Amino acid sequence: MAHHFRREPDPVFFVSPRHGPQTRPKKTAALDLIVQLRKQNHSVYEISQILKEQQRPLSPTAVREVLREEGFAALPRRRDDERPLAPRPTVEPVADVRSFSLENRKFFTRCGGLFLFLPDLAALRVDTLAEAARLPGSQMIPPAQALRSALALKLHAIERKSHIMALVADEGLALFAGLNAIPKRSYLSEYSCRITPRQTQRLLAAWHDRALEPKLWDGASFNLDFHSAPYYGKSPLVEEHYVSMRSRRQPSMLVFLAQDEKSQSFCYSNADLRKGEEADEIFRFIAFWKKAHGQLPPHLVFDSQLTTYANLAKLGSMKISFITLRRRSPALLKEIYALPRSAWRQVELDVPTRLYRTPRVFEQCVRLAGRPFRQVFILDLGHEEPTIILTNQLHATVESLIIRYAHRMLIENTLSDAVRFFHMNALSSAVGMKVDFDMALLVIASGLYRLLARRMRGYADAQARQIFRDLLDLPAQVEITPEEVRVEFHRRAHLPIVLDSELCQRTVEIPWWEGRRLRLTTYTGR
Repeated sequence: MAHHFRREPDPVFFVSPRHGPQTRPKKTAALDLIVQLRKQNHSVYEISQILKEQQRPLSPTAVREVLREEGFAALPRRRDDERPLAPRPTVEPVADVRSFSLENRKFFTRCGGLFLFLPDLAALRVDTLAEAARLPGSQMIPPAQALRSALALKLHAIERKSHIMALVADEGLALFAGLNAIPKRSYLSEYSCRITPRQTQRLLAAWHDRALEPKLWDGASFNLDFHSAPYYGKSPLVEEHYVSMRSRRQPSMLVFLAQDEKSQSFCYSNADLRKGEEADEIFRFIAFWKKAHGQLPPHLVFDSQLTTYANLAKLGSMKISFITLRRRSPALLKEIYALPRSAWRQVELDVPTRLYRTPRVFEQCVRLAGRPFRQVFILDLGHEEPTIILTNQLHATVESLIIRYAHRMLIENTLSDAVRFFHMNALSSAVGMKVDFDMALLVIASGLYRLLARRMRGYADAQARQIFRDLLDLPAQVEITPEEVRVEFHRRAHLPIVLDSELCQRTVEIPWWEGRRLRLTTYTGR
């Protein structure tokens, strides 16, 4: 700038801005009609639609700007008889258990697949979970009905509470919950705000008590991980965390999840976390598991950022085995690359489908936080940089350590499935309690899907979204009689797998159906 000022006779430092168009041909052409329609008590949306029909389209926002410039205030709320004649939503009944009826009738439901969960819900006495957790309720919607209504959203892959309005007239969904009608979105959103983190933990503890008999979890080894559910609103209460799907830090709710390694189902969740509490969350899970099952979890697998070295030493003093990764610091990388070739030995992994089956390893004993650990350097495992495994299992083979940590990717796959099918990232509020209750429902729903998958031939290891797509997204005809409720599924490609399962070979008494039994069969078209 100084150079130009000294050498140019007439320097230009401030460029005159070029103004945009000074006329508004679309708004000006429609001005008289907009004013005329507003004087006839039309809303901005109705005016926008009329303009569109007359080939003079203007958005509702543009119409609102024109009316504001002309001095018109916002239109007061009108009664139904003051509105123009147009299709309007039907008035659906208010959810009230006192109006719940099991009179003889037939009806069609889009949610026929939900009835496949009822045998497990009855056997596990899930209707008593709400009482054990002391969840809130009312005379119109008791706690058990409220919990089943919220759980139905998870099981049927309904993304947000507002999306329940598309199924609010479905009698099958209401029958599943034990109500005359499914609660509306306002109730479901408000209900989760009334549940405290302590009630959520009691709900998970009660779920563990019910799931002991079918042995839902093997309990021999667990995968642990954090998940950041992104939040796109503006709230000072929501802290920033790293969101892997966005590869950046942004406002999000931090969730801790534990997964049973054998069954691949979640067994614990906690979204009531703040910054600085992440490293100690592993001990809250350990305390929860010990209280629920009477023993410490024997084996844990997690990544390098889940906890600290001091906590690893504490795990060793508690006699809990673990496998984790160590971060690749410049000093460690320098040490690895300085090792002579003769120091490495080659091992073979007994995984026929794996591409990199013969990595090179180097073992050593290191002391961290005042306690010795076993450290394994690994090369040729399919990564550009070496992998560093840290464990307190001194007698396990290197091959078993590598294979077991590779199985930790199961929780990554399950988290991906939960994001896409159970909609973990579909936050409806910045209130952490709502997310905490939603994660507890995720734990229960994932367990119910695993129990159902065990009964379906060929689906024992399938992910929830595949099970729903093939086996549960079923319309059905429901017939209620004095003795039973008959659910007749419409024909689908995978329906023979459902009919061949034990669920269709017997009837099950459902506690909230006044002694009636559930019978699952195929629709005959009568």
